[in-house]
Amino acid sequence: MSDSISFRERLGKGIILLDGAMGTLLHSKGVEIDSCFDALNLTQPTLVEEIHRSYLQAGAEVIETNTFGANRFNLAEHGLASQVTEINRAGVEIARRTVQAQGRGYVAGSVGPLRVRLAPFGRVSAEHAREAFAEQITALYDAGADVIILETFSDLYEIQEAINAAKMVDSSLPLVAEVTFTRDDRTLLGDTPAHVAEFLATLGADVIGVNCSNGPAQIARVVRLMQASVPDMLFSAIPNAGWPEYIGGRVMYPAGPDYFANYAVNMRERGIAIVGG
Repeated sequence: MSDSISFRERLGKGIILLDGAMGTLLHSKGVEIDSCFDALNLTQPTLVEEIHRSYLQAGAEVIETNTFGANRFNLAEHGLASQVTEINRAGVEIARRTVQAQGRGYVAGSVGPLRVRLAPFGRVSAEHAREAFAEQITALYDAGADVIILETFSDLYEIQEAINAAKMVDSSLPLVAEVTFTRDDRTLLGDTPAHVAEFLATLGADVIGVNCSNGPAQIARVVRLMQASVPDMLFSAIPNAGWPEYIGGRVMYPAGPDYFANYAVNMRERGIAIVGG
């Protein structure tokens, strides 16, 4: 932590600006879309650091580690399952170095879904999922992450195991838990914003919310429904810049800077704790 107060203390002092996409910017700088972005922490740390620095210079107060897919299941697809700890530790070290150079900011350890189905719909048990999340979160925590952000989950039982894993690592670890929604304002498994909020509110995260999804307008709508369901919780709202489209070999997003800025102001007026995207 380079700021003078802890992340949890900072949550009580007004809206926090989070960074935005990592993978999209890495791709825009020439990284192949089907490569292992997390492994760049080891092979191209300067490139990752450059993106972190650009977000801090643009005004972000929190930067997320380049570790969204750095769990044993996802890394196994690239032959890197044995490097979970090394890749996650490097992700924190790169982010921490950037924060220290800028003299401010917090480092958030990014944790995404395992990209495998949990039982009874898939082959991975809840216990094995929890072990995989714990392995990744332990590496992020031990390397010095200020907060863990669980993001882009669509299965509530999977994010429950991720939260359980974080609590196993350290029950006092600040935690943000975010779910993503389809175009019809439901998760991929059919859960409504109200149900998601009520479910997450019981699990012990400091902040709950929504990320990715179909851009600022949808995120604003969904988070309002979540707030109405559990008004005493703190919320995050981290949208894509619209629904991603694949154009000319690159992933593109339709929402422009002015539209996104207006959305951010609206979220501040709604009392959202963390805004980014």
